[in-house]
Amino acid sequence: MRRWGWWRMCNYYMGLSCSSLRFLVVSGIVLVTISSVYAWLFLSPDVHKGLSYNGCQVDDEGSWSIGVFYGDSPFALKPIESMNVWNNESSAWPVANPVVTCASVSNVGFPSNFVADPFLYVQENTLFLFFETKNSITMQGDIAVARSTDKGATWQQLGIALDEDWHLSYPYIFNYNGQIYLMPESSGKGELRLYRAENFPFEWTLEKVILERPLVDSVLFMHDGKYWIFGSATRGIGSKHNGHLEIWYSSSPLGPWKQHRKNPSYDTNFRVGARNGGRPVVYNGSLYRFGQDSGETYGRRLRVFRIDKLTPDEFKEVEVPSGLEEQSKGRNAWNGARHHHLDVQQLSSGDWVGIMDGDRVPSGDPTYRILLGWTSVLAVIALVMLMGMFIGAVKCNIPLSWCPQSMEKRNDAFAQDKSTLHSSKLRKLYCRLNRMSSYLHGKMKPNTLIRKVVLALISVVAIALMCSGVQYIYGGNGAQEPYPLNGHYSQFTLLTMTFEARLWNLKAYIWHYSRCSSVREIVVVWNRGTPPNVSDFKSAVPVRIRVEEQNSLNNRFKMDSLMKTRAVLELDDDILMKCNDLERGFQVWREHPDRIVGFYPRLVDGDVLKYQGEKHARSHKGYNMILTGAAFIDSELAFNMYWSEKAKAGREAVDKYFNCEDVLLNYLYANASALDTVEYVRPALAFDTSKLSGVAISKDTQSHYKVRSNCLEKFEAMYGSLRNRKSHFNRRIDGWDK
Repeated sequence: MRRWGWWRMCNYYMGLSCSSLRFLVVSGIVLVTISSVYAWLFLSPDVHKGLSYNGCQVDDEGSWSIGVFYGDSPFALKPIESMNVWNNESSAWPVANPVVTCASVSNVGFPSNFVADPFLYVQENTLFLFFETKNSITMQGDIAVARSTDKGATWQQLGIALDEDWHLSYPYIFNYNGQIYLMPESSGKGELRLYRAENFPFEWTLEKVILERPLVDSVLFMHDGKYWIFGSATRGIGSKHNGHLEIWYSSSPLGPWKQHRKNPSYDTNFRVGARNGGRPVVYNGSLYRFGQDSGETYGRRLRVFRIDKLTPDEFKEVEVPSGLEEQSKGRNAWNGARHHHLDVQQLSSGDWVGIMDGDRVPSGDPTYRILLGWTSVLAVIALVMLMGMFIGAVKCNIPLSWCPQSMEKRNDAFAQDKSTLHSSKLRKLYCRLNRMSSYLHGKMKPNTLIRKVVLALISVVAIALMCSGVQYIYGGNGAQEPYPLNGHYSQFTLLTMTFEARLWNLKAYIWHYSRCSSVREIVVVWNRGTPPNVSDFKSAVPVRIRVEEQNSLNNRFKMDSLMKTRAVLELDDDILMKCNDLERGFQVWREHPDRIVGFYPRLVDGDVLKYQGEKHARSHKGYNMILTGAAFIDSELAFNMYWSEKAKAGREAVDKYFNCEDVLLNYLYANASALDTVEYVRPALAFDTSKLSGVAISKDTQSHYKVRSNCLEKFEAMYGSLRNRKSHFNRRIDGWDK
């Protein structure tokens, strides 16, 4: 075999000629290049990985976090961001869910992959939150505790309250005869254990094993003079995962406990909500139970049941509306994929506060994505081989003596290598490929339309599958998540200004940006023409159309008492960006709320002021202006400044030129502070479609720049120069301003 040479041996074993190998290599390079460009343009970084240095690792159980809700009843709860709760110290204006994450726990020294199963314990005006935290080192559930003195807006992580040698979760906490008890899930131990607080909230002692049964997600409550335990025994004979429910009763939480006559109450489909999803609640004299619906994925949603009959012999419950709104932002929402637990408590004020867990991805998502990704890659390989056979580039050069029907004709020279040949079945496959390659190449005659169509179709499908595979393997969970600052999240208002001639793209604009995680509301400033109806737009957030009497660019910065956030993103309706770019810009603005933070830098310099583009700023390695066609501002600071008496002459110039409102705001900011007033964030992907619309004021670039140069001269005379100010690119450690 050695005398044949390595290359000839590979030809025989692989059935490929030199030209075939070249075709496959070139095809691979082309596909990898295209998919790399696709990844660079469209794939967002995995924010979750960067939340903590020692936790928050993605695994198949998900990335659960915890949010706060308020309402006047347990069935009319709204998320904290809807209640306009503010916390200036954390730059959360207003505070947004989630309020506790894996990073919250990890960053205080307790590495966590996720947090879930939250329960509240209320002591006067202080809330204690007990929850499961999955230790990212031991991969085991422990019980952590946090404290809040502002009704759940912010939480101080206190540490691990209970840690055993087995998995713990679902820390059901309650008070009995002046003692505080904790009944966590201990199914890993095969028991249901009751702990009593020796020194709340950290020191607990085992009071009693109340049931020698591996119940999961158990609750203990009093009803009609008896104490009841509802729990699921997933190890029971014949039980179905998440579809099992048992009932036990006693005259005391310490037992002894007796089985309900109809046990198990449920032993059926996991969609019915048999498994508990939080603490039962009494409201208006009725008892309600929360159950987990795991129909599409584990913990997909909560179902609420009113218990109409509960005696040692009978049990009856009926489903009622939960009052919880489903998220419409998909994976960009912290609980967009699932939420399986809710604990609701009534405060001394009469208000209700609810603690819910949620996740943006389904159970098993990483494994699912890897399988789909590599399946796509294998399909691409098959398509490339098929294309090669069509055009004759892939040739199976297999000796006839390899084919089973020719085995008797093998010569002596080839017979000496019999032991090295493949099995009979594999040789049959090679021979069939040999015949198929010749047949397909013969059918696809050169320069015919059918040949071109088939090859083009195969190429498009291969590219699509390759990009899809890269998306699944390297694109993370597909969510464009917000970035926390000091462990907190917030939201902003998106404001755009338009008129009837630009309605053509407004619907797509609203639908796209409404799904971004931190967008609270979209305000459309309607400058001219008949305004559309709000119902004309498909949106995941509220849309408000503000109709103006005068067609003026000054309306962009008009005071608006209906805005619910301090942060406003001024974004032209012809700018297309990724949600992740918006989230990064919002993060930087929260770090510097006294600045204009945006995506289009400009540099004003030179002896003769001349408005120039970003290329000029980059060639001079700095900028001193940010265009507000895509920029974050503090609505109170910016709008008050813009509509001050000092800015009146500038506003008149804006109306005269019908231009330069963004230039004016930059001069006003610089005039009001000796510190940096602008901050640049480079977008990963941004398209300006104004040149395509035919109705943009900047469609004639030369005339547009000339007008803006005139504005520079006027505003410099009115408000001082920007020439001595210069912020440099690439100052940030994260590299967002390169």
